[in-house]
Amino acid sequence: MPEKIRAGIIGTGFIGPAHIEAGRRLGNIEFIALAEYNEELARAKADELSIPRAYGDYKELIADPDVQIVHNCTPNHLHFEVNKAIIEAGKHVISEKPLAMNSAESKKLVEMAKEAGVINAVSFNYRYYPLVQHARQMVEKGEVGDIFNVHGSYLQDWLYLNTDWNWRLEPELSGESRAIADIGSHWCDLIQFITGKKITKVFGDLRTVHKTRMKPKKEVETYSGKMLQPSDYEPQDINTEDYASVLFELEGGAHGVCTVSQVSAGRKNRVFYEIDGSNCALAWDQERPNELWVGYRDKSNEVLVKDPSLLHEEAREYAHYPGGHPEAYPDGPKNLFRNVYRHIAEGTMPENPDWSTFLDGHNEVAICEAVLKSSKSNQWVDVEY
Repeated sequence: MPEKIRAGIIGTGFIGPAHIEAGRRLGNIEFIALAEYNEELARAKADELSIPRAYGDYKELIADPDVQIVHNCTPNHLHFEVNKAIIEAGKHVISEKPLAMNSAESKKLVEMAKEAGVINAVSFNYRYYPLVQHARQMVEKGEVGDIFNVHGSYLQDWLYLNTDWNWRLEPELSGESRAIADIGSHWCDLIQFITGKKITKVFGDLRTVHKTRMKPKKEVETYSGKMLQPSDYEPQDINTEDYASVLFELEGGAHGVCTVSQVSAGRKNRVFYEIDGSNCALAWDQERPNELWVGYRDKSNEVLVKDPSLLHEEAREYAHYPGGHPEAYPDGPKNLFRNVYRHIAEGTMPENPDWSTFLDGHNEVAICEAVLKSSKSNQWVDVEY
């Protein structure tokens, strides 16, 4: 029996445990080490997640000779320095997005990873849903035809109230952009992946709905329940966007628009896109992930229900259960990690990785910067990759 690949994980907020659960489902991954910002928390989290080694300093985890690959699930402001340290140690890395806080840093990481020859990935997990993969194949095979336009949204309500709080509201921890960088980056990556075309220029309209929020006097984890009293809050000015709409142009001339919001009541995690082509249109909603709508002018529309036997061959390996057995959010990172980990034994990046790489992460940082620049100048801005 081949040995399991030994992984370490840095950061155990909302997304860290999701990485661990997805990796363990694959069977060939063993998380042997965990790092947090102090030893007490690291030990508590390691015990909770049944991970044997706990480090109060991420540098100690990276230096662990038994760790082959590191999952970077730290807050945004640490991504660059942690990713850099992992690469310098010659270890493979899977990073949460954004890859870095700005495009100069993200470009540097792309160059470092290439020079070091380490396997690298960024967790744009929505690519790996079975019907998203099928949609990509429909575009590649010409079934959608010439793309006329693209539109959609990514809507959430977890920051709906002015008492909702998270570290992502603090620019020094999260970055100058919030809604665009946090969820808009996922949407843009999804569209570029499906269409095979990059976003070339943007026109952004950003708005901060809650210009003052009530910040809890104690830490609140992402998506956690809010059970605080009025005396537990203090007012805090907010300068990052709750809402944004972005006009954009794709390579080849197709235009589109994306709306993102973290203050849309009732929308928990609605990633929606529609791609309108000369042969048909495609629409998909992450809150109904096992259905792909296909629209026609001259015949009845169709709803393709996720079933491996109905998908294009290239998309079938992303569907692990028969039709009628739903697959959704936890399966995205599992499929991403599978694609990455099956190359770990070889130890080098393939020429055409079937996953989102540091380069894809850099591209999304560049798009976010262009949107911010456009919003400030109130004009179209070219994306500088």
